[in-house]
Amino acid sequence: MKITKAVVTAGGLGTRMLPATKTVPKEMLPLADKPVIQYIIEEAVASGISDILVITNRAKSAVDDYFDYTPELEDKLLSAGKTAELEAVRRTADIANVFYVRQKETRGLGHAVWRARRFVGNEPFAVLLGDDVMMSEAPVTRQLIDAAEAYGASAVGTQRVPPDAISKYSSLKVTPLSGRVMRVEDMNEKPRPEEKFSDYAILGRYVLSHEIFDILEETSPGYGGEIQLTDGLKTLCKRSPVVAVDFEGRRYDTGSLRGFLEATVDFSLKHESVGAWMREFIKQKATEL
Repeated sequence: MKITKAVVTAGGLGTRMLPATKTVPKEMLPLADKPVIQYIIEEAVASGISDILVITNRAKSAVDDYFDYTPELEDKLLSAGKTAELEAVRRTADIANVFYVRQKETRGLGHAVWRARRFVGNEPFAVLLGDDVMMSEAPVTRQLIDAAEAYGASAVGTQRVPPDAISKYSSLKVTPLSGRVMRVEDMNEKPRPEEKFSDYAILGRYVLSHEIFDILEETSPGYGGEIQLTDGLKTLCKRSPVVAVDFEGRRYDTGSLRGFLEATVDFSLKHESVGAWMREFIKQKATEL
């Protein structure tokens, strides 16, 4: 199972981050010196992915522009002798083969993934949610690919969440296989406390068989009146193997203000040029409280 294609879902309206996202896509908000979506694209590339389809909408043209060449800017940097900046700008355009398709209606994550059908064809593929950023030693998508290859299965990324938070996620019914890998027997979307299978939640990363497309085409709208990817995966795990990987790393929900601010602090602390300054700045602020 060689996986070379990934789908990044970036078609949401960013309503949890208004008013900032009224005109700026949430995926383009900066973490340190790079936009959110660049971290996600870089994770896919570090996982062995070469072809990436970004699912956007009519308000996300800034995403398309970001991964393109900018001749006027590049000429200005070149003439000013700013070679480091020029290399950084060019790197975003050359990072991978990036393609785009619009989700013309806001019909849910399942519908967004289904829009990638022609791009994916009959191959297995990865899905990375556009507002879930990971900090990890080994790329989280690579951890899922390794498990999918080892078990000949689709895979979802998971971690335990607080019991009172599971209603915000998809709850998994799992049994242990080996190490951090579990077999998925069932799942449900945003369950009430009495409906949950466990505190293991799906967190923003998937490796899927192309079978999911036929399933999603037949999936009726579910929670929120939208076509939920979880409902499609619920059917998929009854037809073919699906594993859950309790991945190593930390996930940040940058689509929420709290998650975005947490990521901003942590990624700034890791940044080679501002990390030391940020550490001292935080210490100083802590003494002022």
